[in-house]
Amino acid sequence: MAKDGLASRLYRGEAGLNIVGRRKLWFGVAAGLVLLAVLSFAANGFKLGIEFAGGNSFQVPASVGTLDSAREQIDEALAAENTGAEVVTAQKVGGTGGDFYEMRTTQLSPEQANAVKGEIAERFGIQPGQISGDQVSEAWGKQVTERALLGLVLFVAVVSLYLILRFEWRMAVAAIASLFMNLILTAGIYSLVGFEVTPSTIIGFLTILGFALYDVVVVFDKVQENTRGITANNNLTYGEASNLALNQSLMRSLNTSVVALLPVGGLLFIGAGLLGAGTLKDLGLVLFVGMAVAFLTSILLATPLLVLLKNYDPRIQAHTKRVLARRGAVARGEVAPKNAGRPAEEAGEESIDDAEAGALAGAAPKVGARPAVKRSTGTRGGRPSGGGGNRPGGAKRR
Repeated sequence: MAKDGLASRLYRGEAGLNIVGRRKLWFGVAAGLVLLAVLSFAANGFKLGIEFAGGNSFQVPASVGTLDSAREQIDEALAAENTGAEVVTAQKVGGTGGDFYEMRTTQLSPEQANAVKGEIAERFGIQPGQISGDQVSEAWGKQVTERALLGLVLFVAVVSLYLILRFEWRMAVAAIASLFMNLILTAGIYSLVGFEVTPSTIIGFLTILGFALYDVVVVFDKVQENTRGITANNNLTYGEASNLALNQSLMRSLNTSVVALLPVGGLLFIGAGLLGAGTLKDLGLVLFVGMAVAFLTSILLATPLLVLLKNYDPRIQAHTKRVLARRGAVARGEVAPKNAGRPAEEAGEESIDDAEAGALAGAAPKVGARPAVKRSTGTRGGRPSGGGGNRPGGAKRR
């Protein structure tokens, strides 16, 4: 029979991917990415929108020409008035009165803003009343940032309490560490690529918090199921049982992430890219990046970090030593392995690999399973031996 493909084994949780066993590799990669993000924070900083850095915005009808030509004309108008400002972002926005272009510039004084508006109207051959302008103070963005940080602190506190009550403190620490790793890497991508940070970006960051923890909780629930009562048997170490849980829940996490990323990708690439809805770009971008990073951190970081913390527990350390000692004894031939000396047919029916044995240890019988009945050696087919039917064994056929 042909071997099953990787996809089939993933669906059954039998891929055997050694994720926990390579935790040093994942920790090294995570440390390198964090260092890269920190260096980007120091070198590039963040490209703040006018809501955070302060600035002006000018809106002109889309009928004046293309977006690129309109941006070029406004840049020339800013230079003609010797403002020292420049267009930071330009996007097409739809409204009730028709489409228009929104140009956001660096900070201008009220006198400079009025002069630039007149210059723009003259260049486009329209009335100054057809151009709307707004000035945004950086104080508003500062207030939004403070509220967002307060919401983040409250969210982390409530989630930590829930995870401690639902699981244990080590799982809470691993989950929160995975969450902060997700935020740092997403922010690092924003800083490295130069994406603009707007209020929609902040909303997106707060939105991905729940999604980042969802995958972690799903995996930890399976880890808890596999490791319940693990010290009572010598089949698996805690790390191996946790790695089995990752393999068993990997496809579920992948399916959830793909299904979540599809509408967000539609929001980003179709809504913002093809339809030109620029206001959707900031929200869709942070959601897409954050959800993709959340899947990776929940698989490659959270559970390996949990295993690292659990290995400091004296009970887990003693159990790991017993498991390894037993395996060493079996390898040396000092202890007979399970099913040794039994007929191949019986051993084949009851043998499962060590990973499945650890996961099923102490589990309840399957629904519909029939209890095993030990047959006596003196019976055959439910009848007493002797071949006489209902006749006594000593009676002879006439």
